Amino acid sequence: MQKTPVLCVVGPTASGKSALAIKLAHALNGEITNMDSMQIYRGMDIGTAKPTLEERCGIPHHLLDIVSPFEPFSVAQYAALAEETLHAVYARHKLPILVGGTGFYLRALTDGLSLGGIPSDPAMREQIKASASTDEGKQVLYGKLIEADPVTAAKLHPNDLVRVSRAMEVYYLTGKPLSAQNTAPVPERPFSFCILGTTLQREKLYQKVEQRIDAMMESGLLEEVKQLLEQGVPPDAQAMQGIGYKELVPVLQGNQPLDTAITLLKRNTRRYAKRQWTWFNAESRVRWLDMDLPESTNAAIQIAKEFWSNNDDDAKGGRSAETLC
Repeated sequence: MQKTPVLCVVGPTASGKSALAIKLAHALNGEITNMDSMQIYRGMDIGTAKPTLEERCGIPHHLLDIVSPFEPFSVAQYAALAEETLHAVYARHKLPILVGGTGFYLRALTDGLSLGGIPSDPAMREQIKASASTDEGKQVLYGKLIEADPVTAAKLHPNDLVRVSRAMEVYYLTGKPLSAQNTAPVPERPFSFCILGTTLQREKLYQKVEQRIDAMMESGLLEEVKQLLEQGVPPDAQAMQGIGYKELVPVLQGNQPLDTAITLLKRNTRRYAKRQWTWFNAESRVRWLDMDLPESTNAAIQIAKEFWSNNDDDAKGGRSAETLC
């Protein structure tokens, strides 16, 4: 079976994923597909660090601004759209490049998505979601899954809230573990992946996180959140649970000072970056690049060129690195 080669750039927030992906796309005639669960939403640009048209440097970007912030959006929906997009890019003899820090989106594409055939119960789903609204709650929920369904728990990361919640939902609804119901094998994946990971020293990463948030505030993040609320987007909408939005809603509601919200936002983003690092570091296929080192970009390009030439007979190598933005 001919597989579509896909280059992935993953890593914690503010570690340089987007900038590296742009350089790789220029060097290898690639197109970028978003793999960030917040950048899919329209009207949510500043808080998601969505690349501007100028920052995209003429490289086609896909799966940005595809969902209204009023609408829920599932991993299964993303996986279906991403698969279609990646195949279409490759059909144009371009290198498909996935970029983002949403680990369960990547896993859905690399390993397949199988959440069972049991219909979802919205009330049950909301109850489970509410119980896991904090880091401590996530650990408690994962502990319950270990007790109820150790087979499924062993396959999931504790922070994979979507799948952990779904597995517990199936158990609560049927009284049987998901592993006992979902016996159909996942079809062979139609992709061949090369996964690059961007990283920085912890203190430098946290410094960049805080600088990014300061820049977001100066660019109008509070006004962006205000506009979303004025448009009628509910504060409890899925889109508004993203970091950068949920912290600022109480400010606009008069329930929290702005300086307190910014402190929480920086703390939550640091914690999120740490969780992302933990997630991707557990993935043995990631080839890590220290973005503090100037040679890392050239190393990434060489790895990507070798991958592209080994997986596509028509690969042409694209534009030279000298044309980078």
